[in-house]
Amino acid sequence: MSGNTFGKIFKVTTFGESHGKSLGAVIDGFPAGLDIDIEKIQKDLDRRKPSQKTSDGSINKSVTQRNESDEIQILSGIFEGKSTGCPIGFIIPNSDAHSNDYSDIADKFRPGHADYSFYEKYSIRDYRGGGRSSGRETACRVAAGGFAKILLEKMFPQFEITASTIAVAGIKAETFDKNEIEKNSLRCADKIAAKKMEERIEEIRSKGDSCGAIVECKIKGIKAGLGEPVFDKLDALLAQAMLSIGAIKGIEFGSGFESAEMLGSEWNDQMQKNDKDGSFFKTNHAGGILGGISNGNEIIFRVVVKPVPSISKLQNTIDKSGNECTMQIKGRHDICLAPRIVPVIEAMASIVLADLALQNLASKID
Repeated sequence: MSGNTFGKIFKVTTFGESHGKSLGAVIDGFPAGLDIDIEKIQKDLDRRKPSQKTSDGSINKSVTQRNESDEIQILSGIFEGKSTGCPIGFIIPNSDAHSNDYSDIADKFRPGHADYSFYEKYSIRDYRGGGRSSGRETACRVAAGGFAKILLEKMFPQFEITASTIAVAGIKAETFDKNEIEKNSLRCADKIAAKKMEERIEEIRSKGDSCGAIVECKIKGIKAGLGEPVFDKLDALLAQAMLSIGAIKGIEFGSGFESAEMLGSEWNDQMQKNDKDGSFFKTNHAGGILGGISNGNEIIFRVVVKPVPSISKLQNTIDKSGNECTMQIKGRHDICLAPRIVPVIEAMASIVLADLALQNLASKID
């Protein structure tokens, strides 16, 4: 299997399966001498991990109740709290996998999952939770993204990345208050909309179904100049990074698809004398990226998260012999992936930016 490595200088290779002994990753190209705050990285992992509770202590009914600690264990690359410049290796053990929950689908393909396409490619698949195709693989990305954030905060002191849920099952956020994101089960910046989303998810859960969402990511403090102008455009690499997350099926930057309804005179971000935020632009329809290169404006993109495919409703499918059959998926599954995918989005965006920031060191000599 190829395609397990992402990046050119800041390179992340992940390994492991959903029900294996552990997940893990190796980060190559991380500079030496940086202070590494493992607790900060663990905090991001805690935001992604299953069996989460809301700020009031109640069970988050939108996510799976698989109870994993997701505690990172560093194997190499850090000495006395600092990066050594050597490859950083870490694992995240699996401790609460219920593999027996999947025994009845060993010979059946789950609708909406990678089961069929994976089996057609390799003629073998780990049916226990999806194996390598499982969303659990993203735990490695979140940890690697934590290291990327450490690098970005060193290179860009004003760096700040914030993702939040802006739509769930047709309910949209109308306001944005960053302080509200970690206070509700959907990681939505609109307190009122979050409550409606929670009620809608409970209704969907009671019917044995799932729902999709839209997550928005805002990145501040990145100076103009990141990204290469041809194949390695900043927006192209962000798109690749986001679409490499299994549940994401679409992405837009700035005004996105609304741009099709605009005139050039409306869409063009006219320029002015540098304002207090360090941007020369009056508007931000481009989402902070022009010609594949950051322009100093806030980088903004939104992604579409598909409905969770593991639902308890009876579904039609086929088995390995091609015979029609029905199946009802058992086990513990998310109802909406939005709250747990928020830290994954932040992590993958940070990995892209860290890699391009290191590449940029070779772009010119002042």
